[in-house]
Amino acid sequence: MASPDPKSISNDSRCIFFNTHSGDYQCGVILTVKRATGTFSLVGCVFMLFVIWLLRRYHSLAQKMILSLTVAAAFDSVAYVMGESQPDGSLCDFQAWWLTYFDWSALAWVCLITLNLYLNLVGEISTNRYEMFYHLMAWGVPLVMASLPLFKGYYGPAGAWCWITDDHVAWRFGIWYVPLFGLIFLMIFCYARIICVANKRMQSWLGTFNPERERRKVSLAEEIKPLKWYPSVYLLVSIFPLINRLHNAFYPKAPSFYLTLLHVLSAPLHGLANAFVFGLNRDWWSLLSPTGMQLALQSRLCDRTRIGEYYPGAVRYTQADLADLSDDDDTNVLFYSPDMTLKDRGP
Repeated sequence: MASPDPKSISNDSRCIFFNTHSGDYQCGVILTVKRATGTFSLVGCVFMLFVIWLLRRYHSLAQKMILSLTVAAAFDSVAYVMGESQPDGSLCDFQAWWLTYFDWSALAWVCLITLNLYLNLVGEISTNRYEMFYHLMAWGVPLVMASLPLFKGYYGPAGAWCWITDDHVAWRFGIWYVPLFGLIFLMIFCYARIICVANKRMQSWLGTFNPERERRKVSLAEEIKPLKWYPSVYLLVSIFPLINRLHNAFYPKAPSFYLTLLHVLSAPLHGLANAFVFGLNRDWWSLLSPTGMQLALQSRLCDRTRIGEYYPGAVRYTQADLADLSDDDDTNVLFYSPDMTLKDRGP
C-alpha cells in the first residue's frame, strides 16, 4: 500500500474548518478551488494591466481610476492565492489584514468610478482636480477599515482563509457586508440616474443634424455601457459569501461544505469580474487583433531616441480633395482631412 503524500498530510492537517469524517477531503477541495479562482482573477488583472500599458490607456482621469482598480484587484487576488488556511498567529493576521484592505480598496475604486461618472454627466462638473482626493479615499479609508479589527485582535482563522473570527460576527457585517451591499445598491441607483439623464439628453439632441452632438451621443453611450456593469458583477460575486457568513453566524460549529464551496468559487472573482467588464468595450478587442497587437508592440518597444537618415524635399500645403500628386513625385503633401480621427498616443 502506497504511503500518503507528506505534503498532502501537511495541507490537510492545517485545514480543520469542517467537523466531519470527510473533513480532510473537503478541505482539500476548498483550498484547491480557492487557489484556482484566485489565480484566474490574478491572470485577468495582469492581462488588464498589460493591455492598459500596451494601448497607453492611462492618461485621462477615468483611465487612471480603472488602472488603480486593476492594481487593487490584483493585490486582492494574491491573498486568495496564498497557500493553506493559516493557523492563528502573525502570518494569519497579515493575510486577514491584506485581504480586508484590498477588498475595500477595489470596492472604493468602483464606487469612485461611479461617483466620477455621476459628477461628469449628471452634475456636469469637471473632476480632474479631484484626482488626489480619490486616491486619498481609495487607499486611506481601506487602511482604517482593515486596521480596526487588527488592533482589536479579532483576526484569525475564518474558514478557507484568515479573516475576522466566528467569535466576532457583528464585526464581520459591520466592517464588510453591510457597507458592501449598501454601496452596491447606492451605485445601482446612481447608474439608473446616469442612464436616465443620458437618455433625456440624447432625446433632446434629436432633430437637426449636428456633428458635435452626434459625437457626444456616441461618447456618452460608449462611456456608460461598460461601467454600468461594475455594481452588478460585485453584487453577483458577493451573494454566496454573504449567505455563507450568515450560515456561519447561526451555525458556527457546523459549517456547510457546499456553501463554503460556493463562497470560494465567487469571492476571489473580483479581479476576473473586473476583467470581464473591461472586455465589454468592443473597441478594445478591435485594437487587440493580431495586427493591432503587432503595431502596438512595435510602437511600445521601438527606440524613439534613434535618429534616422532624413531626405528633405519640397513641402507643399494643399487641401486633400485638391491635391494632385502626379506632377511632382518628390513633393510631400501635408493636409488635413475632415474625416480623420486624432488619437492620443501619449509619450
